[in-house]
Amino acid sequence: MRMPRDCLARMSFLRRTSRVLLVFCSLLPALAAPKVKHTTPVDGVYTGAITIDAATGAVLFEDNADGQNPPASMTKLMTFAVVHDKLADGTITLQTPVPITAQDASMGGTQVYLDPRETFSVEELLYAMMIQSANDAAHALARAAAGSTPAFVELMNAKARSLGMNQSTFRTPHGLPPPSRRIADGDLTTPRDFSLLCRYLIMNTDVLKYTSIRERDFGPNRAKGPQHMRNHNNLLGKIPGVDGLKTGYTASAGYCLSATAERNGRRVITVIMGSFGPGRQIDKGRARDLKAVELIEQGFAAAPAPMPAVKTLAPAPKPAALGAPAPTNSPAAIPTVKTDKTEQSSTTTEPVLKFRVIPPEQKP
Repeated sequence: MRMPRDCLARMSFLRRTSRVLLVFCSLLPALAAPKVKHTTPVDGVYTGAITIDAATGAVLFEDNADGQNPPASMTKLMTFAVVHDKLADGTITLQTPVPITAQDASMGGTQVYLDPRETFSVEELLYAMMIQSANDAAHALARAAAGSTPAFVELMNAKARSLGMNQSTFRTPHGLPPPSRRIADGDLTTPRDFSLLCRYLIMNTDVLKYTSIRERDFGPNRAKGPQHMRNHNNLLGKIPGVDGLKTGYTASAGYCLSATAERNGRRVITVIMGSFGPGRQIDKGRARDLKAVELIEQGFAAAPAPMPAVKTLAPAPKPAALGAPAPTNSPAAIPTVKTDKTEQSSTTTEPVLKFRVIPPEQKP
């Protein structure tokens, strides 16, 4: 006995519907499950690091701080130190014109594309070297300050010795690797040595005037228009108080960073060298920057609080001459000292990071 066509159609429809429902039900657990975000690990590797208190030089953290490593473009901080000495002794001024040579223009790497037909002031080249990390600007400054690159490099090493940087050797004003590509033939330093240089610059020069700038145009009167420069220090404007100093990277040096920050009258300096991502990945300095932030925060947690300012309201009296009678109408004068607790740092007070912890739910 054959079933009517309408019954067969209804049974076929029910079978197809049941199959769709089974498939949908099987997908429900997957649809209901929360999405998992896969984040890139941030724990990288580095050859050495150190954090110091800028006011005292006290070491707040160190990890293989005496291990040698190429500083890459951080070398330009020593170039700045020597140029500053030449500015101080009057050999050059910020307005001294520096005609560009073919050798300056041939440096390669990061640059402001100097042309032998151009001339720039020392000040403009300093901005290019510290913001853009321009190798051509560093080479031009070395020539202007010492007459030749070899003579300038001698001054760099003499400066290093005077600062106690006994594990450092400089061979270039810019930090580019040597033609041999042998690490031993290039610039070498240690995190501890470099922290001495950073502290010297902060305490004795106007280096922060240059390193704190995030963006600036170079060569407003150039034939092809100015070049827009952007600071390579990713911590500027993102981490409270950070206003310097210098980054660096080459394949042999890894990612390097000398960073400094000031908060509420306290300043710390962190140097990290030879950094890479997990498994020595080329990570554009991400692991380096995150480690530097961690060390800065730890540094402020460990750094001693600044001493309160002390003001003398009345000068101490001049001592009486030997044998002179004591004054009869006034008591013995004692200098009055007042502690002014309201005096603040010259920099803007930075916000304090607060973390809200939710207590566990109480069971009835």
